[in-house]
Amino acid sequence: MPAPTVIEANGAEIPALGLGTWGLRGEDCAAAVRTALKAGYRHLDTASMYGNEEAVGAGLRASGVAREEVFVTTKVWYEDLAPADLRRSAEASLRRLGLSRVDLLLIHWPNARIPLRDTIPALCEAKRAGLARHIGVANFTVSLLDEAVVLADEPIVANQCEYHPYLDQRRVLAACPGHGVAFVSYCPLGRAHVLGEPTIKAVAESHGRTPAQILLRWHLQQPGVGAIPKSGNPQRIRENFAVWDFTLSADEMARISGLRRPDGRMVAPSWSPRWDGAA
Repeated sequence: MPAPTVIEANGAEIPALGLGTWGLRGEDCAAAVRTALKAGYRHLDTASMYGNEEAVGAGLRASGVAREEVFVTTKVWYEDLAPADLRRSAEASLRRLGLSRVDLLLIHWPNARIPLRDTIPALCEAKRAGLARHIGVANFTVSLLDEAVVLADEPIVANQCEYHPYLDQRRVLAACPGHGVAFVSYCPLGRAHVLGEPTIKAVAESHGRTPAQILLRWHLQQPGVGAIPKSGNPQRIRENFAVWDFTLSADEMARISGLRRPDGRMVAPSWSPRWDGAA
């Protein structure tokens, strides 16, 4: 089964595999961006909270890759979701990135204290004002995604969520296609905890691939799913992108999916929404 290199979602064309930059700073971050773009990545993921938008922008400019060829995602922090704050956050992100607009502007996390009926119209207005080509959400449950789509008068194109074999995300994965929304996996390698699983190692050995490559291929073979692995290691950045020339069998896909477990979630800050239960 071939994996698409681009996910089409409500008018957006989102490169299915991107570079996550959480935790990267300064020249290390800029160097990772340059390495990734040279290796063939065309999707860069950052956020105002990461404190590295300047470095991401610098790496993009130094890469020699034309701006229009690169899909840049950034995010508005959950404390900045009141309409005026959202607009200021988006404008500040553009200044730090050195861009006139981003390709995708996301709500980083929902905030129970700031109603979506206020936030979603402001997000749509940011798109109409030319700050972003597309808009979306992150860490949204099925009910929150449903609510956001109803409130939006511009297309929601993506929901970025934690996803790896340990975490059962079948409910939200099933909800996204009905709204034409792409599912973008962060922590796609399960913070490296999944790499040592005997199942992953066995599949990797049978294909002559790294465990990380197997996990990323597992993501990309799921319909409408992309992934944004983070690495500052040049060799791993290149390896993580070299996943287009092999295919996992249906049995291998099922064996990897079968690793899901009740305690699989790794990212659960105090402001998390009430997560969807297991499917």
